[in-house]
Amino acid sequence: MAADQYAIDIAGIAAAAALDRKAENVNVRDVTDQMAITEAFVIASASNERQVNAIIDNVEAELIKRMDLRPRRREGKGSSEQWVLLDYGDIVVHVFDHEAREFYGLDSLWKDCPEIEIPTDSKPTE
Repeated sequence: MAADQYAIDIAGIAAAAALDRKAENVNVRDVTDQMAITEAFVIASASNERQVNAIIDNVEAELIKRMDLRPRRREGKGSSEQWVLLDYGDIVVHVFDHEAREFYGLDSLWKDCPEIEIPTDSKPTE
């Protein structure tokens, strides 16, 4: 089974919001075959703590504005800001600083899951 269109749309908005705040190496994975609790992961990197927070804030703001959607749970913000997770049910957004992303290796862990291409209309315009 593949992620449904609603989850893909949410993931696209989240990925675009992350890119809009200069997130690096944004990767969206369809994890439906591996997990029963969510359909997609959005994984992104930031160069420092301040940028991690800016990315997370923009993802939250865009999903509220465009989908009236708020995270069910947030982990990490307010502590170390090396890794912040936003759980929206259908998708989970992970934003790491570079060192934490390499250490936790989510990209390697989920490499066998299909990558979801970010829809062109979700990407930010320059």
